[in-house]
Amino acid sequence: MRLREYQTIGRQFFDRLLRAALWAKPGMGKTATVLHALADLMLVGEVERTLVTAPMRVARDVWTDEVAKWPEIEPVVGRIVPIVGTVAERRRALATPAAVYTINYENLPWLVDETHGAWPFDTVVADEASKLRSFRVKQGGKRAHALGALAHTKVRRFWELTGTPSANSLAALWGQAWFLDAGQRLGRTFEAFQQRWFTYEGDRGRSALVPLPFAQEQITEALRDICLTLRPEDWFDLREPVYTRVSVKLPAAVMQTYRKFAKEMYAQLAQADVRAFNAAAKTMKCLQLANGAVYTDPDATVWEETHTAKLEALEEIVEETTDSAVLVAYQFKPDRERILKAFPRFVDLATPRGMAAFKAGDAPGAVAHPASVGHGVDGLQHVCNSLVFYSHWWDAEEREQIIERVGPMRQMQAGLDRPLMLYDLVAEKTVDEVVMARHATKRDVQDLLMEAMRRQA
Repeated sequence: MRLREYQTIGRQFFDRLLRAALWAKPGMGKTATVLHALADLMLVGEVERTLVTAPMRVARDVWTDEVAKWPEIEPVVGRIVPIVGTVAERRRALATPAAVYTINYENLPWLVDETHGAWPFDTVVADEASKLRSFRVKQGGKRAHALGALAHTKVRRFWELTGTPSANSLAALWGQAWFLDAGQRLGRTFEAFQQRWFTYEGDRGRSALVPLPFAQEQITEALRDICLTLRPEDWFDLREPVYTRVSVKLPAAVMQTYRKFAKEMYAQLAQADVRAFNAAAKTMKCLQLANGAVYTDPDATVWEETHTAKLEALEEIVEETTDSAVLVAYQFKPDRERILKAFPRFVDLATPRGMAAFKAGDAPGAVAHPASVGHGVDGLQHVCNSLVFYSHWWDAEEREQIIERVGPMRQMQAGLDRPLMLYDLVAEKTVDEVVMARHATKRDVQDLLMEAMRRQA
């Protein structure tokens, strides 16, 4: 195999920059691009030992599988060793001689403690780098903070890979940028970044961080020299997704219950009462009510069905989709259970058996939580080009990631000249509509950012 032209651009980009970010959608070959860049630098003695941080599935499988596809660099890069599993297994992996290791983000604090200050990696590659968005100099997520403690003192090269740098908001960029320049471009602290480019809007206690009118342009310009965007549409003739928003009208009695709960944070159902004690809990239960099943106990183990309107809408889509399998994205466990009960031949992609059956074409449909199939999953596109969002959540990154699993780039790679059929089941006059509006806004922000960072040959 040979690298595609855009991968060569990415390879050269990393060859010349110690700290940089590649923003490219799934399917654009980011892993192969980085492996070739690492091989270049290993040959001239610029890179000795590399750590790749990634989601578990990617750390365990994707990088080890990818290097085997490129015999011209495999002798240089060598065996890639995943530092995963039990503590004993991780220690054995860490003691195994290699040039490239991979580890899941959850185990970063352990690795930092385990090396006892003798950090052995001169290069770090943060795969799915948007997971670093929680970093703060004094607080923030433990995983990002563990890496941040040595990112600028023990690590010479720091490369980032992601297809969704700002899926949820521009504010997600600060943590990622800090690992590249220690705050030189966007501010030494998140507070400084926030004060310069954002304001708070909304009622007391429910305010949201909103970018100022000039924020997009200025942040983009500040990052331009260290960020490279590679977009599929610039290199391939891709079929545009066919999008359908399916409005679902809830039964009158259910809407009456919904309005009462949204107003009073309390409502009586047929079998139990449902309560919320804060705004976040109210929003979550409103989403559940819109889907047709809501948890009625504090431990989220007991739930009650309130309607089947979305199941009926899903049935219509399934009946009309006969040329490929249907992938259904859900958010809450009751949604999964009800869908699998309504469609007995569907499988659950969270199980190895379900994943294997779906990829083999032995199931007409499958359910998946976006967080469970967003990273490191391939092969779904061979049997599926229909994706239905049965239920919704605020995280735009998870939404985009599952779309990319069966999206235009994946369809093209499979040699299939067909569009992605994308459906959103949206309960009318519910918080579903609010979530969809937020996703549209966030997507616009990210598209502008990716466009600004684009490079062409």
